[in-house]
Formats: sequence, C-alpha cells, structure tokens
Amino acid sequence: MTSIVDIFVGLLLAVVMLALLAQKLSVPKPILFVLGGLALSLIPKLPEVQLDPQLVFQFFLPPLLFPAALFTSWRDFRASLRPISLLAVGLVLLTTLAVALLAHYVMGLPLAVGFVLGAIVSPPDAIAASAIADSLKVPRRIVTILEGESLVNDATALVAYRFAVLAVVTGSFSLPQAAGNFVIISLGGLLIGFIIGWLAEHFHQRVEDAPIEVTVSLLTPFVAYLLAEQLHVSGVLAVVTAGLYLGWRMPELLDFKTRLHGGPVWEMVEFLLNGFVFILIGLQLPKVIDALSTQAIPVHRLVSYALMTTLALILVRILWVFPAIYLPHWISRRHPKSNPLPRWRHVTIIAWTGMRGVISLAAALALPLTLRDGSPFPGRDLILFLTFTVILGTLVLQGLSLPLLIRWLGIKEDVLSASEERKARLKANQEAFASLNEIEENDPAKADALRRLRLEYEDHIRQAEGAASASVGTPLRLFSTEYERLSLAALQQERHTIIHLRNENVISDEVLRRIQRDIDLAEARLGRRQ
Repeated sequence: MTSIVDIFVGLLLAVVMLALLAQKLSVPKPILFVLGGLALSLIPKLPEVQLDPQLVFQFFLPPLLFPAALFTSWRDFRASLRPISLLAVGLVLLTTLAVALLAHYVMGLPLAVGFVLGAIVSPPDAIAASAIADSLKVPRRIVTILEGESLVNDATALVAYRFAVLAVVTGSFSLPQAAGNFVIISLGGLLIGFIIGWLAEHFHQRVEDAPIEVTVSLLTPFVAYLLAEQLHVSGVLAVVTAGLYLGWRMPELLDFKTRLHGGPVWEMVEFLLNGFVFILIGLQLPKVIDALSTQAIPVHRLVSYALMTTLALILVRILWVFPAIYLPHWISRRHPKSNPLPRWRHVTIIAWTGMRGVISLAAALALPLTLRDGSPFPGRDLILFLTFTVILGTLVLQGLSLPLLIRWLGIKEDVLSASEERKARLKANQEAFASLNEIEENDPAKADALRRLRLEYEDHIRQAEGAASASVGTPLRLFSTEYERLSLAALQQERHTIIHLRNENVISDEVLRRIQRDIDLAEARLGRRQ
C-alpha cells in the first residue's frame, strides 16, 4: 500500500529530476513539469494521485500568488494599471462569452454550462506566467503587465465561475445581482488584503527575529485568503493586495537578517509548490480519461472540440490585446514619458502569452456532480477534458514557442533598469561618502578609520561612474571595531537613500531590491565579525 510519504518523496524526486532536465534543455520548468506528470501518469500500476480542488485553492494558491505580488514593483504596476485592468477584467469577460457561445452553438452544451466552461478557461495562470516570464529575457514592462494581469484576473474569473455554476445548479440568473455582488466581492477582497497587510506591517515593526518574521510572512497569504473566503469575498484579491502592500513597505520594515533568511525560504517554497502543482496537473490524465469513458462522443470530435477551444482562447486574446492597449493612447492623445506608447513587438508578446494552469483545472474539478434535482451536472466530463487539453495546449504551444518568438522579434531587455541601478548606486555611495565627512568634522579622533572607509567609498563611486576597471574595487578588509561601526553607519545611509529614491519614483522596486541585497550582504559580513 502506497503511503502519503511515498507519494510526497516520489513527487519531490520528480520535481528535482524534471527541473534539472528543464535547465539542460533550456525549457521553462512548468512545461517540463506538466509533460513529466503526463508521462508519469502513463506508467502502469502507478498510484493514482488526485488533485483536490480545495487543496489547490487553500494550500497552493495563497503562497504562490503572494510572492508574485510581493516582488511586483508597485510603481510599474500602477503605471501599467490601465492595460492590466483591461486584460484582467475585460479580456476575461470577453473570453468567457466567446467560449460560452462556442460551447453552446458548436458543442451543443446549454448556454449556462458554456459560461461555466468559459469562466474556467478564461484566466491565464499567474504561476505559469511568472515562472515562464522569469526564465526569459524580456523587458520589465512586459513582465509587469503579464504578472499584473494574471494576479488580478483569477478574481474576475472565479467570481464569474461562481455565478455561472449557481445559474446551472439553480436554473436562475440575475445580471444586476451578479454585477452588484461582483463589486462587493472585489472591494471586500481589497479591504481584507489591506487590513492583513497593515497588521503584518505592524508586527514586523515590533519584532526583530528572523525565523519568527519569516514564519509570519509564510502565514500572511493563508490568513488573508482564508479570512476573505470565510467572509465570502475574493481571497485572490486579498492575497494580491496584501502582497503588493507589504512589497512596498518591506524594504523599510525588515532588517538584513530577515531579508537574507526570507529570500531563500520563499524561493524554495515557490520552486517546490510550482513543481508539485504542475506535475499534479499532468497526473490528472487518468481521471480525465476515466471521466470520458462513459461519453458517447467520438474521439475525432473530442479532438476537434479541444482544438477549437484552444484556438478560440488564443485568437480572442490576440484580437483584444492590440486595441485594448493602443486605443486608450490614441483616444487620449497623450503620451507621458512615464507611460509611453508600447512597441508593437512588446504587445505581440503580451498577446501570445496566455498560458492556462492550475486555477482552471481546480475550478473544473470543483464542479458539483449533480444539480439540485439530483440530475448529473450537464457536460461536466467534457468540461474537465477541455480544461485539461487547454492547459496542456497553451503551456506547450505558447510556452515553447515564446522564446522563439522573442528571438524572431529581436526583443531585448531594457537598459533602463541597469541605468537606474547605476545612478542609484552612485547616489547612495555619494551620500554615504558625504556623511563620513560630517563625522570627521564632528569627531577628528576617528580620522584613521574614516580615511580607510573613505577610500572604499571613493572606489565604489569610481566604479559607478564607470571610471574604474573590473579588477579594481575589491572591498577593503575590515579590521577595527571602529571601522566596522562606521561602515554600518554608512550602509544605513545607503539604505535610507535608495528607499528615498524608490519612494520618489526615481528607481523601481526591482532596482531597490538588487542594491539592498548588496547592502544586506555587506552588513551581514560586518555582523559576523562583531
């Protein structure tokens, strides 16, 4: 008899092996995870592993959405709020309608059931988008729009899904009531997320213990999601809101120990959960086949339905993305420097990146088996099959072709981020250097330690200005306690400066985090000597 421990160890081994294979083949990990799970499901006598929808919604979803929101630049998110909103709300609703009509008029499903299918397959997956985008060298704004869309669209789709299922089960539907509930559910999720983020902020302000703070950061998304769901509002929006809020506040709240401890912990959590969830998607093949065994639909028709649904999702996205991004610019006739007109090559990448993932499959598996009168839920097995094939098709087709498309379009990383980082490093080092001069004026007895520290900062400034060679700039070794204390004071000044630059929208959160990590490492080195 196979135990849960055996299954866990087997999944863990599969995650490691498939991740290594993905690195060797230079393929985004989610694609290899799904294909690997699919291959494992074909092994005879392999223990059946079922993907529990509640496990996905309550255990996998919160900790995977939270870091995506936590490390999203609020400045960039706010600058791209219009395209994100049009994609996360407008495109989801349009896709739901298009798939509903296709399912009704081509596949013969009741229209309400078609809306259920549309709501299930309409949202691109946040996990897939983040994992694939992070592995490719694309401009930061593209990543921001894709991640922002996939963070918010789950809430839109799940609310639409909830009302569509209710309409099928009860046989009644009220558009005004649904619209009103949508607003309440969304605003409620935003409010709960802000409250949980605010409470977590105040906890981190009062506690300086890295293991405890990291543990609280792991608990935060679960608390936000479960509380919001208990109050019947959007748990997804609650998690995303808490993540965005804390992502903005954390650089000022956490000390270097917590940041250096927390980063690897979250990286490991994301890696394992991503691997588990995508392998579990692939392992659902036997369940899908068993569900279809009772269907009288010919195989060739099932294949055609799957192809039509996948093609419809891709075409609707392409037809929506270009006008949704360009029309607002053309109508307003304003092109501020902070929000320039996107390049058509960048919009093409956004239009093509629509991978579906675990949320869609969990929603399909969560469909009720029967209606209120006890009759079977119409088209449930077909919905499950189409959802599985859509996930597989979009991940493989769009995920594998995306690097080729990026190379063909000649898209490269923006130099803006590197320029921001250089300027921020230069400014931080100049301010720290100036603070050393003030210390020397007030306390001449520290002249020797200050002289040595000043040499180090002068060297950092030369490097930032591009005047120093690669071989120059090795940090001076720290010897005296006075030198270490003054170094800590200068590092604090650097940290204060880059946070101020971020708060003034001079640099992005991504640039701040890269510089802050260097400062944290320098402070950790000093701390080990104390």
